[in-house]
Amino acid sequence: MADFDPWTLPVTGAVQQVSAAVWRIVAPNPSPLTGPGTNTYVVGAERPVVIDPGCEDATHLGRVIEVAGGSVSRIVCTHSHPDHSPGAAWLRERTGAPILGLPAPQDGHQDPRYAPDAGLAHGERIEAGGKSLRAWHTPGHASNHVCLLLEEEGLLFTGDHLMSGSTVIIIPPDGSMRLYLDSLRQLRDLPLTTLAPGHGALIAKADVEIERVIDHRLAREEKLVRALDGRRAATLEDVLPDVYDDVPKFMHVYARHSLLAHAVKLVEEGKAQVEGGIYRWLGD
Repeated sequence: MADFDPWTLPVTGAVQQVSAAVWRIVAPNPSPLTGPGTNTYVVGAERPVVIDPGCEDATHLGRVIEVAGGSVSRIVCTHSHPDHSPGAAWLRERTGAPILGLPAPQDGHQDPRYAPDAGLAHGERIEAGGKSLRAWHTPGHASNHVCLLLEEEGLLFTGDHLMSGSTVIIIPPDGSMRLYLDSLRQLRDLPLTTLAPGHGALIAKADVEIERVIDHRLAREEKLVRALDGRRAATLEDVLPDVYDDVPKFMHVYARHSLLAHAVKLVEEGKAQVEGGIYRWLGD
């Protein structure tokens, strides 16, 4: 097991202890959206909990079982997107550990094999090898998204709610920018110190990062407002180059999802209207 700095971007396949009670194993599914791959976390000592098994890859999941000491008590999926949950069924078959997570929405973007054995109530505590994980429902990126707080360390496993080096994509209709921002604001009430994202390195000063992401999203929304206000009517394709002028063009195909999420939020708030894909700014 190679030695990597948990505060720098991990590499695909890296296995590293990132805190007193936590190991991180990076799944072999790198991409422009996942960075070096999905972070799978093993939490606790004897019979630990596995968070986000990632892709169904025997080598990766074999490392997870090895780090867990051959025994797993529970498998928790923060949500059911296909870069986070497919390995859960493989792990369940080999360890007998139940899968915990919220039911998947039917939007065509989910892992088709995802089948949790039990749900997770908001605020529920899970024993994790002598430690305590607290589940926190954080809809936005996905309606069934859950973050998990390792209470003894103030370490929050954020899944795709927050990630290092980038912002997560919000894909309506299941994804909601309004709920995403509400969920971020709720996290400010938790006793957090560090963020352990589903992709990328650990993030220090959790409160600062949460505020930064909120401000970033609202700044993006303000760019959309200016773009719409400067036109009598516009499609999202019309305003995309203006709103994401600081993002490489090859990423605009992904950015359009979040742009739609911002536009839907404005419509929900009565600040814009849409008809036939044409948006009009109504004002505050």
